[in-house]
Amino acid sequence: MAHQEKPTTPPPPHPPAPEGGVVRARVPGGGGAGAGGASGYPNPPEAAVPDAATLRDQWRFAVRQYSRWYSHAWGTAILAGAAFFALGWLVKGSNPLPSRAGHDGADAKTKEEG
Repeated sequence: MAHQEKPTTPPPPHPPAPEGGVVRARVPGGGGAGAGGASGYPNPPEAAVPDAATLRDQWRFAVRQYSRWYSHAWGTAILAGAAFFALGWLVKGSNPLPSRAGHDGADAKTKEEG
């Protein structure tokens, strides 16, 4: 058998430094509990409290996201309820909610007694 050598490829070029001049290393594993401190986090917390405008923007974004998720959850619940109601109607062949059924049986008994 002939011995084949793999061609060597040069390493990929490094991305340019961010505008702030601070280069943060990315942690491929995301760091675990045993990583030891904040060095395991790819996005460490801020060293100082951000200014009011930044906090306001972050709060507005969080409220928008929560509102979006909340409305999606309600929409999904309503759609699932309608789907299960339709499925029950198809399986039973009539209205699957007993509280919505006609009260003909109860009215007939009272008419016969009186």
